[in-house]
Amino acid sequence: MHAYLDQLRYVREHGVRKEDRTGVGTLSAFGFQARYDVAETFPAVTTKKLVWKSMLSELLWFVSGSDNINDLRAIYRHNKLWDGNYADYLDRLGLDENDGTMGRIYGAQWRAWRGNGKVVDQLEEAIDLIRHNPGSRRILVNAWNAAEIDPEDVALPPCHTFFQFYVADGRLSLQMYQRSCDMFLGVPLNIASYSLLLHMVARVTDLEPGKFIHTLGDAHIYLNHLDAVDEQLSRDPLPLPTLRITDRGQTRIDDFVFEDFELVNYESHPAIRAEMAV
Repeated sequence: MHAYLDQLRYVREHGVRKEDRTGVGTLSAFGFQARYDVAETFPAVTTKKLVWKSMLSELLWFVSGSDNINDLRAIYRHNKLWDGNYADYLDRLGLDENDGTMGRIYGAQWRAWRGNGKVVDQLEEAIDLIRHNPGSRRILVNAWNAAEIDPEDVALPPCHTFFQFYVADGRLSLQMYQRSCDMFLGVPLNIASYSLLLHMVARVTDLEPGKFIHTLGDAHIYLNHLDAVDEQLSRDPLPLPTLRITDRGQTRIDDFVFEDFELVNYESHPAIRAEMAV
């Protein structure tokens, strides 16, 4: 995870002060790229705690196509990643509660993109192209639908806006563009999530996983995270874990379940373990 830590350090040392929608303020830099080889090891951050179960359940929720927070909680009831966005969404709508619907978020865009009178399952179409036309340069999934990002349409406009698959020499790679990158809280989860998605799609297309390429736009650290970032940057990363996926004969992206996935030999930094023991 040295690539991520180098980016984090650069933003901390060279980022410019910017105001943001939250009112907290950030240090911000623009335009990074990192490459993670996921063939042998899994890019899980070790210098801070990776909330693996929350990340995993969130990805499965996206893949399912759901736009309802109750479906996320059904996968893993302790997942709190979207609670704040859901509360803000209800507030914007002037509601105390609804049925859990959060508008046209990632899952809805990935599996039921709407435009020109059509509904498109982009993820399934991408998998079909990987299987039948792997040389295509059009194997894309787009979460940014400009017609559906108004505050009343969606709890949060997508931060990771689109991704592209690439097949060569029997290996599948994935590049994701992220417009807005919370370097301390969000980016470690984004790296793990898309690396896991790459493994899932590789499994159902009979390919080996290759590289996850992460392209970042506005990379920022919130000012109230600076002390925690300094603490994280003082730690040396540990060896990376590996990913184990239970083989149940999954042939479709919807065949995977929460219990299929395990990080093997994952350890967070000793300082984190000491904090958790207190």
